[in-house]
Order: sequence, then structure tokens, then C-alpha cells
Amino acid sequence: MNTFLPILISLVVLIALFRLVYHFKDNIKFFSTGMDSGFKISEIFLLWKLSNLTGLEDPCSLYWSLPSLEKGIAATIANAKDEGLEHSKKTQDFLAKLYSYRTKLELNPKNKKGLSSTKYIDVGQKIRVILKGRGVFSSEVLNNSKDLIISLPLQDNKITIAGVDWVGLMMSVYLWRKDDAAYVFDTYVRENSMFNGKSVLCLSHTDNLLRTQKRRSVRCECHIYAQMYIIKSETADLRSMETQPGLKCLLEDISEDGALIRIGGKGVSNLQIKLQFTIGESFIVMSGIVRGVEFDEEKNQSKLHFECTHIDTPMKNAILSYVYNVIPDEEKEIIEAMDLAEKDEKNKTASESTTDNSQTSENQQTEVVSGNTNVATSENSAPVTEKSETSDNKSGLDLPPIEDF
Repeated sequence: MNTFLPILISLVVLIALFRLVYHFKDNIKFFSTGMDSGFKISEIFLLWKLSNLTGLEDPCSLYWSLPSLEKGIAATIANAKDEGLEHSKKTQDFLAKLYSYRTKLELNPKNKKGLSSTKYIDVGQKIRVILKGRGVFSSEVLNNSKDLIISLPLQDNKITIAGVDWVGLMMSVYLWRKDDAAYVFDTYVRENSMFNGKSVLCLSHTDNLLRTQKRRSVRCECHIYAQMYIIKSETADLRSMETQPGLKCLLEDISEDGALIRIGGKGVSNLQIKLQFTIGESFIVMSGIVRGVEFDEEKNQSKLHFECTHIDTPMKNAILSYVYNVIPDEEKEIIEAMDLAEKDEKNKTASESTTDNSQTSENQQTEVVSGNTNVATSENSAPVTEKSETSDNKSGLDLPPIEDF
């Protein structure tokens, strides 16, 4: 009896622990994956909170998937709007942390492994191909030696372009590499040949692969008219809205910490300025310093490299939403290719996991993002309008010279 009792107690404790672990297995998996991947405790709690708010099917995808993170952010904004809390300090602070993490995930991947050449792409790698004007295709690497040999690209599982018609064409290739990152490269089809009885394309190798951006922040091209004000007083309120008209200027790219500004006349470096403009329904005030000037004497116009030093959190979030969440029509194929390439890798991993009867752990991955555009939210609006300009008519912009200001 004395021997049986300790065994019984141990058995009960083990059963209780087993049930406890089983009940919290998702929590344990999420936190252990975060710790193993090198995430900070604060980041893990932040992402766990986001997964609970958005009900993601695979919460761990927040560690490496930009689309999952963006869906979570979009759901957070939608929930806050439904509750009328989109402008509350708590919501804006939470969004600021999420956007900060999103930028970190894209620009500073933990995993420093990377492809330096297409010669190192694994056989069996699923890829997505964009042929300009013809859309997105799926393919697979069949061999990698003198050429990168891929299966004949398909659209909706059908051959829509014959192999011989691919020869000499330039294509953009997108792929997700397991436990690494997203890659994109341009190459041309050298020939159409046969490999193991199948029609294939032979691609030229390249060392020019894009893995991620190197900026501290992600910026996108834009064509937004704004009002610019020169700050002359040391006691000026750098965050307040100006009620008088300023110098008309054009923003040609933008991020949460700066912009490229086109003005009339010759610009001046180290000038402290304030910008006011709208993005969608959002009114933005940014203050900072002109760090560099490119003067075009023929057009009598300057490009100012502006560094933002003062911006309110809701306005910063609005710019980040503009940069990340909406894309122009001509870039939809790129995003589609990246999403499909990501799904290819996830499906392959799931298939391998089923075959091996073991669980596969994926490390943090980053997505190549191209320049994105539009929409944000804010309480105010301003009379500044947003317009688009083509490269053909930028020289004819009606921008008053800065000397007249």
C-alpha cells in the first residue's frame, strides 16, 4: 500500500500535466517557436495578442509571413472602426508597435542565410513566373547545372504559351526559399529543350537576386501634392496644422520617416520645413530637415531629400498603411506571384511533414515589396488634392519657385 500510493500520485500528476500541456499546446508551440527563432518576449506577447484578435488559422505564421501580419493589422483596424476606437490612444499605440515590428520583419531578417546566385537554387523548388503582359505562371526547377532548367510554365494548370515561344523572352522569377526568405530575379529564356522526356525551358543564370530592401523604412513612389512651410522660429510648434497656404510642392516618394519632394527653384540643404498633405481621408503633418538637394538647372526645379523628425503616431500609422496595404494595378501581378510562391513553399512543407510523419518548423521569412500605394484613416481633411503625374509631364509641373515663398 505504501508503495502503491506514491505511484498513484505520480500517475495522477503526469496525467494532469499531460492534459495541461495538451490544452495549452497551441500556446506552448507559439511561444517556443518565437523563442527558438530569437524573438523578444515583448514581441512574442505582441504577436500572440494579434493572433487572438484576428483568429488566424496558423498563429505561428506571424513570425515569418508578411501577408499574415498584414491581414492581422487590417483586421485590427477593422475591429477598432466597428467599435469606434480607431483613433484611441490604445489602438494607435498598438498599431504603432505592429507597424514597427512589420518594418523590422521586412528589413532585418533574423536568418542571414541567403542565395547569392541562381546556381544554388535547389532542384524541386517551386517558382512563379511573370511574363509582362501575359500574367503569372507556375513552374518548378527540374535541374540546375549550366542552365537553370524549369518545367514549362503553366497558367491554371494549362500550357498557354508553347515552349518555343518562350525563347528569347525576359521573365521575372519569384520564389520562397525554405527557412530563408523571398527572392526575385530577372532572366531570359535561352532555349526550349527536352529533359527526362519533358519540354523544359533553359534559363540563364544570374547573381543579381533581390532578397530584401536595405532601408531603415520602406518607402513607395507616389505623386501627392502638398504644402511646404519653412520653419523660421525655434519655438514653432512642429506638429500643429498651418492655416495659411504654403509653398506648393510634389511628393514623389514617401515613408514614415521621410519623403522625396519636388519644388520649383533651387532648394537649400539643412533647411527645417513642415509638410501638410492628405492621403485618402487622412490629413498628415510632417516636420523635419532637408538632408540633400538635387537641382535641375534646365527645369529650374529641385528634389529635396527630406528626413522627418516630428510626426504624430496616428499620422505615422496612416502613412504606413498607405505604404503597405494597397498597391497600384500594375503591381498586382507581383504581389500575386509572391503570395502564390509563399503558398507553394507552405504546401511543400506540409506535404513533407505528412510523408515523414514529423513536424516541420519554419524560421522567419521576408517578402520583397515593391512600391505600394494608398489608403489610410484620420479624423481631419485638408484642401490639398492628390494627383498622379506620368514621367512624360513631370517637367511641366506648375510649381512656384521657392524664392517666391
